[in-house]
Amino acid sequence: MSGKPTVGVIGLGIMGGAISANLVKRGFAVRGFDVDAAAAGRLKTNGGTPVAAPAETASGAAVLLTSLPSVKALEATVKALLKRPAKGLVVCELSTFPIADKEKARQALAKGGMTLLDCPLSGTGSQAATGDLVVYASGDKAGFERAAAVFPGFSRANFYLGAFGNGSKMKYVANLLVAIHNVATAEAMVLGMKAGLDAEDIVKVISTGAGNSRVFELRAPLMAKNSYKPATMKNEVWGKDLKIINAFAKALKVDTPLFGRLAALHREVMKQGLGDSDTAAICAVLEKRSKLKRKRA
Repeated sequence: MSGKPTVGVIGLGIMGGAISANLVKRGFAVRGFDVDAAAAGRLKTNGGTPVAAPAETASGAAVLLTSLPSVKALEATVKALLKRPAKGLVVCELSTFPIADKEKARQALAKGGMTLLDCPLSGTGSQAATGDLVVYASGDKAGFERAAAVFPGFSRANFYLGAFGNGSKMKYVANLLVAIHNVATAEAMVLGMKAGLDAEDIVKVISTGAGNSRVFELRAPLMAKNSYKPATMKNEVWGKDLKIINAFAKALKVDTPLFGRLAALHREVMKQGLGDSDTAAICAVLEKRSKLKRKRA
């Protein structure tokens, strides 16, 4: 394995599965766990080693990555790791959760001799598949320096941001922009399509000019095709992120007028049964409001 360390991964969903696959491709030995047998099977197909319990991912690993769907899953993971503490293990928590919940996990693992870093990611599932992710790392500097050798195995860049929790703060800022750009992209697409412009032409032309954004490049093609599955970020998961950012901004008494409008739009997305669709499906909500009718792909 070219001297590269063994990496443990807990959570092999859209993000964790893609991260694991890229690590294997880049010469890392990967031990992974997921409650979903199908996800574990995909890891095996990709060349990794699925294990039967969360703590087994730490066997022989210098670094463990956790990509989890909920705080409840994080708590269960911490509990499982503490049953068989791997002293000296560096755990990089990649998910988007409230900082207080991550801090609670950090303190608990520290009692077992393990270091938890707050390392949320910038990027979607499709970006994860191509290694086009950015790591926002924060926490113990020595722990970061040990984990830094692993980050290039699944990301294009990583930043050390200092005190534990700063990674999540930066992720909240990034996701606030992503959320606004996503809705802005949908507004623009619906305006152009109802005006009679070809959807594919809108994508091609706007992506070359001043109105372009990284989110437009990722989401507008889905909107043009009117096809939102398979999702690279599901609306039902995105709703969790929106609530976290909203609570964070309110706690700091920061006015977020644009972001504040998103909650109502997200509720409409969920009411239309688009919870398991990609976040680009916000376009369908605005089409309905604008009485724009298109055929589904």
